[in-house]
Order: sequence, then C-alpha cells, then structure tokens
Amino acid sequence: MKILAYGIREDEKPFVKEWEQENPEVDVEITDQLLDDETVAMAKGFDGVVVYQQKPYTDTVFEKLDSYGIHNVSLRNVGVDNMNPATVKKYGFKVTNVPVYSPAAIAEFSVTQLMNLLRRTKEYFHKFERGDFRWAPQISQELNQQTVGVIGTGHIGRVAIDIYKGFGAKVIAYDVYHNPELEKEGLYVDTLDELYAKATVVTLHIPLFPSTEHMLNKEAFDKMRDGVFIVNASRGPLIDEQALIDALDSGKVAGAALDVLEDETKVFNHNMVGKNMTYPEFWNLNSRENVLISPHTAFYTNIAVQNMVKFSLSANKDLIETGTSDKLVKFD
Repeated sequence: MKILAYGIREDEKPFVKEWEQENPEVDVEITDQLLDDETVAMAKGFDGVVVYQQKPYTDTVFEKLDSYGIHNVSLRNVGVDNMNPATVKKYGFKVTNVPVYSPAAIAEFSVTQLMNLLRRTKEYFHKFERGDFRWAPQISQELNQQTVGVIGTGHIGRVAIDIYKGFGAKVIAYDVYHNPELEKEGLYVDTLDELYAKATVVTLHIPLFPSTEHMLNKEAFDKMRDGVFIVNASRGPLIDEQALIDALDSGKVAGAALDVLEDETKVFNHNMVGKNMTYPEFWNLNSRENVLISPHTAFYTNIAVQNMVKFSLSANKDLIETGTSDKLVKFD
C-alpha cells in the first residue's frame, strides 16, 4: 500500500514518522509541494493521496488522478470548499476530511483575539515601540460585560461558548441545527437578525457554503449594534471585506479579529518581506489599530497538527483497504 502526502510541512514530519512506525505495512512518501496541475503526476503508482491546502483542487487534478487509477483523497483539514463537488462525483472519488482535530485550539484562539481587541493590546504594543508607556487614553472593555453572539454551534462553537460562559459573558447563539443541550439552556435565538440586534460581539464558527458567502455584508452590519466586535476564525469569504472596512470607518464595528481572509492565499504562509502584493483590503485592514489579523493560525497547535496528520493518513488507509471511512465526506 502506497500513500503520497502532499504539502507536508516541517512541523508535520515527526507525526508522519510516528504514524509510519505504527503502520509499518504502509509506504508513505511525502513532498512539500501542493497538489496542482503540475505536481499531480507525482501521484502515479500510489493508492491514495493525503493533502492540505487553501489553494483550489482543480478539475484537471481530479481528471489526472482518475487516469492514474487513484480515487482516494484524504484532507488533513475540515473544509472542502476548494474542490468542485460535481467533479468529485463525476470521477467517483472518495474524499475524507478531519472534521474534529482540536476544537479547543480554534475556540481558545478566537476568544484570545477578542480579549486582545477588548484590551486594545495592539495599540499598547505600538505605544511601547514609540517609547510611550502611558495607559491613557486606551481604556478597555471587559469580556464579562459582553453579549457574545455565536453563529454556529458545532464542535468549535460549543467549546467557545463554554469558554465565554467561564468568563461570565452572556452568550446567545444561532444555528440552523440546534444542539439539544444548548436548547435546554435557552441560548438559541430564532433569527440572525435577532442575534445582530442583541450581540455586542459576533463570532463566526460555520462552514463556507454558497448560502453563507458574504453573510456579513452591509445589510448585516446595518442590523448590528453600534460598536460591535467581529471575530472570524472560520472562513474568510463569510465576510464582505469592503463592507467591513466601511463599517469600521463609520464606527458601526469597533474592532475585528480575523484569522481568515477572502483572498488569504495571496499573503498567508508566505514570507512577504521586501515583496509587493496587490490586496488593498488586506493593507487597509492590517493598518488599523482596532483590527487584528493572524495568518490562519487558530488551528496551529501541536495537538491539532498531530491529529490532522494521523487521522488523515488512517482515513486514507481505510479507504484503500475497505473502500470507506468514518470520516467520509458526503457531497449532496
């Protein structure tokens, strides 16, 4: 059995080695190259591929994998929004993901970034760099005084809710699918409009679908309370970045913590020192004292990376051996 793992980073290699030692019957080869139209040829002769990237998986990639007799693809992440479901089904691919690798990693980071917004740490860092060690006028807000509107109550959203409750914040939630325990607690509101009207913080923990793209747009921001804080550690295109910029300019939004961006592959995980990059929305947002941008690192902990590597390799092995996996993605 042979598996080719694309896009393997240095921090993932120890976990690949551990998995190989636990599964000596499987030959795993790795490359730091992403899976695209040029590198797909490397997969010839393998039984399956393991991948992780924000870069789109093109129709050509699937067509070529099909021609090589490879139909087992295992993602080291959750999202499948960068592949075409119609193409996946057309060529009979079986795709797995890692739906739960460490909800705590993402939830903890999102709360941490909100705390940084509330306590205005970016402004203090910049003052220190200038030699200004005064505390005024950067007076802060307390998390225990916030009404946090959590959109999406899956694994990550529920962990975030527990953390917010631990700080004493009031939590309200919205999801199409209600969690029975949260339902009993009475945390759900009936509509997004109701959440927008009540929340002082709006935090996103939902997948990207056509129906959720740009869900935070001008119309949504207009329905929110003045001075609302926005947190997004989910998917960049959930927010219309120009609408966010306008809302920041008007004061409707007091601050935003963004671990994801609409066009993040232009900048995230690249060393841009001394390089030019055309992305005006990024430069606008990043220049603001009340906007925190992190390079899609909410997931990035030792536990999460270990689980992403090992769970995806095991899922690929299951696909090859049995034709199915408990992590199989259903493309409806």
